[in-house]
Amino acid sequence: MNFQHVENLLIRFRAKAVNIKTVSGGVYEGTITDVTNDYVTLRMKGPRTDDDQVVVLLHSIESVVLVTGA
Repeated sequence: MNFQHVENLLIRFRAKAVNIKTVSGGVYEGTITDVTNDYVTLRMKGPRTDDDQVVVLLHSIESVVLVTGA
């Protein structure tokens, strides 16, 4: 997928909960806090991770799933 398309998709999902799977097999679940043309920053979801953030490079993203409901 083109990086510009990924960036535009993530901008639409800003402040929403997502699951991101990377090419290396990592899965990250959190709320999108920042999107640039190089990376996306997620505020992690889960016990004891309220203040943790992870940065995922756009070129490593395999799929993005919008989390709806609980």
